[in-house]
Amino acid sequence: MSSEATLHPSQKLSKRGLHLAGVVIATILVAIVVIGLITRATQANSLKSWTQEQAVPTVSVVMPELGKTGPVLDLPGQLQAYTRAPIYAQVSGYLKGWKTDIGAPVKAGELLGEISTPELDQQLQQARADLASTKANADLAAVTAKRWQAMLSSDSVAQQDVDQRTADYTAKLALMKAAQANVDRLEAAKAFARIVAPFDGVVTARDTDVGALINAGGGTGPELFVVSDIHKLRVYVQVPQRYGPSVRPGSNAVLMVPEYPGREFHAQVVATSNAVNTTSGTTLVQLQVDNADNQLMPGAFAHVRFHLPVDTTALRVPASSLIFDNGGLRVATVGTGDKVAFKQVSILFDYGKTVEIGSGLSTDDRVIDSPPDGIKDGDVVKLATDDMKLATEDTTAKPHEKA
Repeated sequence: MSSEATLHPSQKLSKRGLHLAGVVIATILVAIVVIGLITRATQANSLKSWTQEQAVPTVSVVMPELGKTGPVLDLPGQLQAYTRAPIYAQVSGYLKGWKTDIGAPVKAGELLGEISTPELDQQLQQARADLASTKANADLAAVTAKRWQAMLSSDSVAQQDVDQRTADYTAKLALMKAAQANVDRLEAAKAFARIVAPFDGVVTARDTDVGALINAGGGTGPELFVVSDIHKLRVYVQVPQRYGPSVRPGSNAVLMVPEYPGREFHAQVVATSNAVNTTSGTTLVQLQVDNADNQLMPGAFAHVRFHLPVDTTALRVPASSLIFDNGGLRVATVGTGDKVAFKQVSILFDYGKTVEIGSGLSTDDRVIDSPPDGIKDGDVVKLATDDMKLATEDTTAKPHEKA
């Protein structure tokens, strides 16, 4: 009799259950291993995809825009009187006295000072005496010539004698006229002993005093007085060559001076030199500002602000988009296939946060704002969207960690 026949039925059932349980357990273990392998492969693929995605930089792009307002040009300027006349002596002598001091308003022809001219007075007296002598000689020669002319009709004198007397009268008459001219010259010089204002204005300088020795000659001696017309002032500004064509006669400007902080005076361009200074690279611009209340002073420093017209061809981009390296001044743009393309640009005006580009860009270019370090021409990038920006906060967590 076999051993299986000796087993109890309950024992046969237990052996079959154990076999079945072992199969189930093995199946479960295999399933766990398979699931683990699949999960690990999935996580590895996700990690690889995440790593590859992180290797492609995400950038923000901006579109170049046309400027809505023109640039503002701030330059230093100098105020000068509308008309300024330094007054020198035209006769020598000593200052007899002055009538007006600095700051005094004067009218045209008003007496400023008077010069004592003793030497000129003596010359004038001598000239008048010479005139009297030549006049007497001329009168006598005229009477003599007239008598000889009368005697010629009676054939009592020769024609040669009459001609001599007539020529003598002509010569003495010329001497009389020369003496008269000399007197007129000295009298005209004597008139300059009175120093008068050439026009309505203000005495802005007095560099002489009573008893001072005065030397004749404009520009060789010191200025006796300076009279300035300050009802209007001229403002002179050196404008850089680049902006010269934008600052033309008729352009408006705002003027500010240190003595009136926060106050603005309106000026207008009246002339330009139409030439560039080879030393400074600037062109001289003249403005005019009203000064009816005499608040502005000639010779003072001024801060001049020009509001330049809008350049319809210039484009504006953020200053943070500029790249300056060995390749020069460039911006990075996103081209076809989301690939980086560098473009050389030139700056027309710097507004601080934005810059005005003169060349190198078009309105269709997608300019990368704050380009990442190490970015190269031809690199593939991703464009940041609003959703991506919101998700950026969660990019530090890896996919398998979030699972």
